[in-house]
Amino acid sequence: MPVKINGLVCLVMCITAACAYAQGAGSFPAKPIRVIVPYPPGGGTDMIGRPLAQRLTESLKQQVIVDNRGGAGGNIGMELAAKSPPDGYTLVLALTAQLAVNPALYKKLPYDPLKDFEPVSLLATGPYLLVVHPSLPAKNVKEFIALAKARPEQISYASSGNGSGGHLAAALLESMAGIKMLHVPYKGGGPALVDLIAGNVQALYSTYATSKPHIETGRVRPLGVSTLKRLTGVAIPTIAEQGLPGYDAGVWYAVLAPAGTPRDVVSKLNSEFVRALNAPEVRSLLEKANIETIGSTPEGLTKFMKSEIAKWAKVVKEANVHID
Repeated sequence: MPVKINGLVCLVMCITAACAYAQGAGSFPAKPIRVIVPYPPGGGTDMIGRPLAQRLTESLKQQVIVDNRGGAGGNIGMELAAKSPPDGYTLVLALTAQLAVNPALYKKLPYDPLKDFEPVSLLATGPYLLVVHPSLPAKNVKEFIALAKARPEQISYASSGNGSGGHLAAALLESMAGIKMLHVPYKGGGPALVDLIAGNVQALYSTYATSKPHIETGRVRPLGVSTLKRLTGVAIPTIAEQGLPGYDAGVWYAVLAPAGTPRDVVSKLNSEFVRALNAPEVRSLLEKANIETIGSTPEGLTKFMKSEIAKWAKVVKEANVHID
């Protein structure tokens, strides 16, 4: 008799647990969702994060909150996300730097982009523009490379800091073109652009939105787009088209959940993010900034991250860039 009672209790417990799990999975989300952005407010990541959060709030009928946690190249926000409960209620919207570059840059990284996270979706990609001071006698990338070869370590280029996207985009150019330039790091993209306009440095990788007004006034000259695809509505060829096939150094944005997040929750999040990206108002906003929406599967993001980690590890090693 006791055996039968124990067996019955066990059966009831299993059924109850299964029902509770099914109910929880089916009703997700049942409370607000936090999306950690590993940068201070007002940056380029917010351009994607906040419109998506607003759209997801409407579709999920739960508030989706953007939580900016900047510092240490994005490592602070990434570590916080990695250590959050794997229940789908804490996500992170990260960039190329956190998911592909930092593993090679930092000797001690407080997270592993592949082991500590469940990929949800590759959201979008955006380009840099290689721009130069008008006094530099180079009208295109081929002429720029030829000039750099003739003047090794004499052409100076600015960046928003060691290990920044612009720094590594230039390092990739050096690696693929077989040139060597002089890197001048700044504390941000703004001061770097100011010094380029003043003629204190000769080249810079800048975003389209930042450099556009200065291109129009002739203060800087655009040479090439850093991604494989040209900017929409802008007659500037890509760097890859100008003698460096395969050159691709754009920034990309992805959303991930902590490792261990249930597969069905990840699947629902993927569907919702892809739907939000395809909303006309979101797509229009990003298109104006020349950001291309992607909306991949979780598996697609995993594959993409692995290829990007390998790519940037090589660039970082050849450029001898490290941050302790």
